[in-house]
Amino acid sequence: MNLFDVYPLFDIEITKGRGCHVYDADGTEYLDLYGGHAVVSVGHCHPVVVKAIEKQASQLMFYSNSVINPLQQQLAEKLGKISGYDDYSLFLVNSGAEANENALKLASFHTGRKRVVAFRRAFHGRTSAAVEVTDNPKIVSPLNSNNNVTFLPLNDIDAMCDELAKGDVAAVIIEGIQGVGGIRIPEADFLRVLREECNRYGTVLILDEIQSGYGRSGRFFAHQYSGIRPDIITCAKGIATGFPMGAVLISPMFKPSYGMLGTTFGGNHLACATAIAVLDIIEEEHLVENAAKVGQYLIDRLKEMPEIKEVRGLGLMIGIEMPFEVKELRRHLINVEHVFTGAASTDIVRLLPPLTLTIAQADDFLERFRRALTAL
Repeated sequence: MNLFDVYPLFDIEITKGRGCHVYDADGTEYLDLYGGHAVVSVGHCHPVVVKAIEKQASQLMFYSNSVINPLQQQLAEKLGKISGYDDYSLFLVNSGAEANENALKLASFHTGRKRVVAFRRAFHGRTSAAVEVTDNPKIVSPLNSNNNVTFLPLNDIDAMCDELAKGDVAAVIIEGIQGVGGIRIPEADFLRVLREECNRYGTVLILDEIQSGYGRSGRFFAHQYSGIRPDIITCAKGIATGFPMGAVLISPMFKPSYGMLGTTFGGNHLACATAIAVLDIIEEEHLVENAAKVGQYLIDRLKEMPEIKEVRGLGLMIGIEMPFEVKELRRHLINVEHVFTGAASTDIVRLLPPLTLTIAQADDFLERFRRALTAL
């Protein structure tokens, strides 16, 4: 059997990692400024995480959600405290797509409506929660093929107000910062008006913090810069620093009932133990504050480079827009400078490093990036 070939792969086999570095099968060291697509929140193989996994794996890795799992409640209490949402409820799942699907399901149950408003160039998953992320006509999600989702321009207050005034929208779903869409940030005033309009028309507001949450923006959640509180928040990516996990944070306005939501592997013992360790590290090592400090340093230094068209982002979620396609630039960074980066569209280099990135490591990246630009 062959692998189903849907990912273009670099000819590199990564065999181990430590902190903000990874190593290939030949022992070559790479600086990781992508963190496995924002997944490696507290760095590769953090000893606290490794210890937590080893301890839990030696006892019990998984049993069904039909029995008490005290680790779930422990995680809920820690997450509520550190995020500022201790009055919300937690539903644990396996991935970001599953978190968003459950969020949309809750919104539909609550309102009795079906239609969803999302924003152009957003990405919320690969099945029923997927939205407009690409101009490629070959990539069409189920929601794109029917009339259940309306796509609006990001930060267009008039268009958003007009759509919600129709009174048939179950939910508005919006990313704290658009990731795949090019590191585009919802304006604070837009989010505040959106919150007011959702209240006015009985529409559920869902904040997708799957990529922008867990401290990445320099706040625990990116939407907290605006001061709003959404009805539902979805998380994944860095929640367990590489172990598959997702979560839905649910406002007290929703009343649970048996059978309303379900998951097979969500909230399993091993995932919970890992996620608890991640929160402990974030708190003890002040990683939210570190993301704000090192991220702003990177953004300021990048803006000094005349070759760059625009730099966008908050904290350690940064988009570097170039006046040319970045495929060869990224290839040079990997093969010559030994730096992993990501992309968002054809002309944007995307940085999503571990939240443990230091100023010294940021300077190291900046020097390698300058050399790569000079070499092209």
